[in-house]
Amino acid sequence: MKPGIHPEYREIVFVDVSNNFSFKTRSTMNTREKIKWEDGNEYPLAKIETSSESHPFYTGTQKIMDTAGRVEKFRQKFGTKAVAKAAGDGVAKTAEKKAAAAEAKAAEKTSKKKA
Repeated sequence: MKPGIHPEYREIVFVDVSNNFSFKTRSTMNTREKIKWEDGNEYPLAKIETSSESHPFYTGTQKIMDTAGRVEKFRQKFGTKAVAKAAGDGVAKTAEKKAAAAEAKAAEKTSKKKA
C-alpha cells in the first residue's frame, strides 16, 4: 500500500442511541468522543440512530402507519380545495370558464364586424 494516502483503520465503538445497544468493530470513521469499553480500554465513540437491534427489518416488528390520520391531516391542511379537485368540481369550473371565454371572443368578433 502507498503510505500516507489511506485513512486510519482502527477499533471504534458504535452506540445505538435509541436503545443503548453498543458494539465494537473496526472503522475509518473520525469521531470526537471517546468511551471506556468493557475490556478497560478507551475507544472512539460513534453514535448511531438505528442498528440491527432497533431496525424493524431485523427485529421483526413493523410500525403500522395511521392512514386515517394522514388523510385527516391532509384535509385540514388543504381544506375544500383538495376535496373539490378530487370530486372533479375543478374540471367542470375550468370547462365553464373556457366556454365563457369562447363566447366572449365570439361576441367581440361579431361586434367588430358590425362596426
